[in-house]
Amino acid sequence: MIKKLRAHLFFSFLLFFFAVKTADASKLLIPMDDSQANHLKAYGIAFWVLQNGGEVEWLLNYRGGSFMMSNVDQISSECTIRGVSYQIIADVQAGQIYADIADQEANMERVKLEVAPRVAVYSPKSKLPWDDAVTLVLTYAEIPYTIIYDEEVMRGDLPKYDWLHLHHEDFTGQYGKFYRSFRNAAWYQEEVRNQEAMAAKLGYNKVSVMKRDVAIEIKKFVAGGGFLFTMCSGTDSFDIALAAAETDIAESMFDGDPADPAAQEKLNFDNGLAFSDYQLERDPMVYEFSSIDATPEHAQMGQLNDFFTLFDFSAKWDVIPTMLTQSHEQVVAGFMGQTTAFKAQYIRPDVTIMGETKSIRSAKYIHGTLGQGQWTYYGGHDPEDYRHLVNDPPTDLNLHPNSPGYRLILNNILFPAAKKKEQKT
Repeated sequence: MIKKLRAHLFFSFLLFFFAVKTADASKLLIPMDDSQANHLKAYGIAFWVLQNGGEVEWLLNYRGGSFMMSNVDQISSECTIRGVSYQIIADVQAGQIYADIADQEANMERVKLEVAPRVAVYSPKSKLPWDDAVTLVLTYAEIPYTIIYDEEVMRGDLPKYDWLHLHHEDFTGQYGKFYRSFRNAAWYQEEVRNQEAMAAKLGYNKVSVMKRDVAIEIKKFVAGGGFLFTMCSGTDSFDIALAAAETDIAESMFDGDPADPAAQEKLNFDNGLAFSDYQLERDPMVYEFSSIDATPEHAQMGQLNDFFTLFDFSAKWDVIPTMLTQSHEQVVAGFMGQTTAFKAQYIRPDVTIMGETKSIRSAKYIHGTLGQGQWTYYGGHDPEDYRHLVNDPPTDLNLHPNSPGYRLILNNILFPAAKKKEQKT
């Protein structure tokens, strides 16, 4: 019975693959401008086509970064089921779109998506009193992912994946610096026990040392060609853990012994990915890691005035940041987090700033390369909940199907599948 089912699935896959490859009478266009009913699920359609052996063209800056593919009944049916807007266009119309994009005066480009990336989320197995925007939107868009954590990283599983997201995490071993407010909370105490048990299982006497080594393994994953995406405190705490690899920055309530009093001077900023010359926040009672974070400046602005602007890159020359900033809105509502945004003076000069709040010189969305790989940091916790607090309910994305803030996350999901298409003469 199982063999028959596998044979049926394989045959169905071949039929779908053949149909995608051979259909040439028309194209299916998924517009990503304001006419799209569900921007977030549209990314899931593109991912689903790739999973099933099809190809997708990402039309950068064309109607908000639209997707085009062969017109196959299974795809249009799936769009209808998921509530995604689409148009069937003749080949001659598709040819005109290609010609418009190829025009050297047009800031547009065609990018071929060929293989669905293997997606992993670095996340604890235990339940914490906050949710994660990336796992929320992956689930909503119906994009599959595998959860891994410290044990899987340290046993060498990372090369199995193309794309890795770091769940809301503290890589410095200071338990998110929640000590002052939550040290007596049951969830905090359970998290400490779980982390200490994992450290002991992996042969470490300190959680902070285990997290440091995990951060180093993740850095190796990027250098070897992986794609890293992280938000909120997964950004600066990751960079700080790398810079502090040769010193102890955790006080005794976190790891049993005092921090090195000379820790600031011993930081090696070259070990990080994004930041330099910042000052550590040494007080364990302060809910902050360092001077990198611009939360106080954004809090002073207030929700009604808090926005960030996406940069307008040259699609034909700066293809990567153009892909990562595809949106139907250039000005995006801001949102807070433990790490809300990054102060510009601490961002290294080789880092690309893709979204900023210029009035206070903070960057919300940044990108860079390391070896053969790429990484993206996105400040804030939840793009549709301005001040998401511990124990707040998760955001219902059925209420936000056109969220430009969540679109930026999904741009990163498709990024590893992209291959710049050769221009035809």
